[in-house]
Amino acid sequence: AEVLSSPKHRRHIYLPASPSAPSPSPSPNTLGNLMATTTPPPPASNDPLSGLDIPSTVSVTNPSEDEVATEKEVDQLIRKMKAPVLGIDFTRTRRPRRSSTHLLTVGPQNTCDVISDSSATNLVNSGCCGGGCSRLPDSVESSVSPGTGSHAASEFVRAPGNAAFKSLNLKLSPLTSRDKLTGITVLPAQTISIEPVDEEEEYESTVYVHPPKYVTPHPPWAVYSARIDSARELTKPGALKRTYHFDLDVTNYPEEITGVDFRVGGAIGVVAPNDFKLVTEILNILGIDEDERDAPIQLHTQGGRWPTIWGKPKERALTTTLRELMTWTVDVQSYPPTKNLIRLLAEYARDEVEKTILLYLCSRQGQAAFCELRTGPYISLIQLLNAFPSSKPPLDHLLCNLQPLMPRFYSLSSDPHEPKSKDRRIIEIAVTVHEHEEGWREGNRTGVGSGFFERCATRIINGGAGDVRIPMFRGLMANPLAKQFQADGPMLLVGAGVGIAPFRGFVQRRLQSANCANKVWVIQGIRDSLLDELYSGEWGEHESKIRNVVQSRVGTGRYVQEEVVAQADLVWSIISSLNGRVFVCGSSKGMGEGVHESLVKVVMKKSMLGRKQAEEFWEQKKEDGQYIA
Repeated sequence: AEVLSSPKHRRHIYLPASPSAPSPSPSPNTLGNLMATTTPPPPASNDPLSGLDIPSTVSVTNPSEDEVATEKEVDQLIRKMKAPVLGIDFTRTRRPRRSSTHLLTVGPQNTCDVISDSSATNLVNSGCCGGGCSRLPDSVESSVSPGTGSHAASEFVRAPGNAAFKSLNLKLSPLTSRDKLTGITVLPAQTISIEPVDEEEEYESTVYVHPPKYVTPHPPWAVYSARIDSARELTKPGALKRTYHFDLDVTNYPEEITGVDFRVGGAIGVVAPNDFKLVTEILNILGIDEDERDAPIQLHTQGGRWPTIWGKPKERALTTTLRELMTWTVDVQSYPPTKNLIRLLAEYARDEVEKTILLYLCSRQGQAAFCELRTGPYISLIQLLNAFPSSKPPLDHLLCNLQPLMPRFYSLSSDPHEPKSKDRRIIEIAVTVHEHEEGWREGNRTGVGSGFFERCATRIINGGAGDVRIPMFRGLMANPLAKQFQADGPMLLVGAGVGIAPFRGFVQRRLQSANCANKVWVIQGIRDSLLDELYSGEWGEHESKIRNVVQSRVGTGRYVQEEVVAQADLVWSIISSLNGRVFVCGSSKGMGEGVHESLVKVVMKKSMLGRKQAEEFWEQKKEDGQYIA
């Protein structure tokens, strides 16, 4: 293998013969050629192949009968080899018999002509030109050709040069023809239809204030329009992430048959819309007239839950508008693109180069490039439409291939049963803005839910808005945080960032009882107390005794998981007590994993157990409801 990897020697690649093609008859000339090329080299040479007449490059051709050796002939040849050849004793290293093979001799420039399926190209590295595995050397620019012909560089067409396309960072191989692409995804079916309605039919749209009536969670919940009583920013300018606090007025929230009420540690569901400006931009690119965007239409679906949230799967016929569908029912930025979406864009692309690239991403040859596209930074719909500007799919077909817009859930950051106003019922939440750099144009992209909340907060804080509302519903009141909360027993609360918010409600409820003041402890992880310490001074009169703040960006720096190890005595005392509980809330990766590792170390230190037993200890505590993460 070491010898044959040298670029100056020929490659021998065994390929299974086609089942439909009969194996050629054995040829004496073939055996003679093989014997000649396997003659041992002169002892004086240091090159194991110096005695062989091997051309540096050999092009691939269809083998003639005299050039084909069957497996039987090779076995006969091996039996005649009494002395080792090239240092290999073939009599001891015989391979198990397999299906008939053709022996092809190829050079590196022809490797991809032999191997056209990208699933096999992981076996080929330096010899691959990139046509199969979608990976080019750094010195080769990505280029494609919509036509057919030879591999001449003059026929390659440069890929689109717009900023959106460049930001995709596609590793494209030099395509010379779409005819060679195999395994292209089938064009997805159109499962909805849109028809105009009678002009006399009246329809009142609430697109800018509340979702349409058909957008509802599963019973008994309904989307309620909660007025924002107040909003403020918890973080200071310069903080890495911005976090806002909201007071929501739920005084008139309808009572439910099940009797479920807001609970400490519970969460509300928020039906957040897509950014109104972003929706308008998408409709502009698709070429939809302004008069059509808000005109009533009749939507027919062939089945499924869409456009509801959790409605029963069935056929539907309802009245709506195009802007409502784009604003409240499909997610245009949170999910990586699917092959169905790429295939749809390819179908309606008018530019041949763009169509070639899109079809390549949907083919077997472009599987590696497609995987890199999906596993990289999230690609939004607006980015794809700008990257391939000639593709303008019909909106009804496009809606079939977008993910449904799902609710976002936010933990309550206070005790919902502690009255904040005499005549109104107020619940509180905290929201951290998730923000990402666009990469292809100026500005940042915010999350669907957190971006919606920030826009609402900005309107209130700047004093330019009066009645600002949030579409929400009461849900997830039986999540682990709320279900495992107990009014007594020692409790350790470990949180970082906005993950500390639900624990504020825990402390408020606990401190209502005098005998619980010394039975709750909080470890709060932050970066800098001057910038991002949430709810400082809002934990009650015993705040200094129960809360320990750990800063990771000040002084020597310390993370919350390190503080857990430092507080090993406290952790062990709590988890060993009757009804003792440890709650952890925050990012599951990084912080969550780190805290769990620290808890394992604490048990190993305090109980002298091995690592496996310590892991099993916390698993048992999870089952018993004493460890909630």
